[in-house]
Amino acid sequence: MTTQLYSHPIFLEHLTPPGHPERPDRMRAVEKALAEPKFDALIRLDAPRGREENVFLAHPESHMAFVASAIPETGMRRIDEDTIASPQTFEAVMHAIGAVTAGVDAVFRGEADNAFIASRPPGHHAERETAMGFCFFNHIAIAARYAQEKHGAERVAIVDWDVHHGNGTQDIFWGDTSVLYAS
Repeated sequence: MTTQLYSHPIFLEHLTPPGHPERPDRMRAVEKALAEPKFDALIRLDAPRGREENVFLAHPESHMAFVASAIPETGMRRIDEDTIASPQTFEAVMHAIGAVTAGVDAVFRGEADNAFIASRPPGHHAERETAMGFCFFNHIAIAARYAQEKHGAERVAIVDWDVHHGNGTQDIFWGDTSVLYAS
């Protein structure tokens, strides 16, 4: 089985305050685990920068404009109690979007059996029009819509095994029978 692993150094540059649960050390822990010899077969690729129009597969232009305008030039800015933006946050989320769309392309083209995206900040709490819960854009929702729009997938299943519910993914696909969301 061929697995493509997408990651990028920019994911370490999305900063949060000391002690915040979603911090660069989470990415370092993933990288350390995937450096084990049992993962040598992974095809490791840099996450490309995503195309901004792919954001609109799951979010309106007004949300993209809000996120872009929320990025500080220096320091950090709270979007809500849990969601923090820093100067490289926008680039990090755009590379996460590039990773999920590249992974979808690779699977549909038969270049890989599956893809693993090691990115941050995460995405499953971002609702259609709201950044929240560490998340700015909903990467998995974008990937699902991308599979439908670009590759003609009629039905998509999203299995979310995080510790708690991905309310943003539910929000985006509520009532959409072409996407099964299991959390």
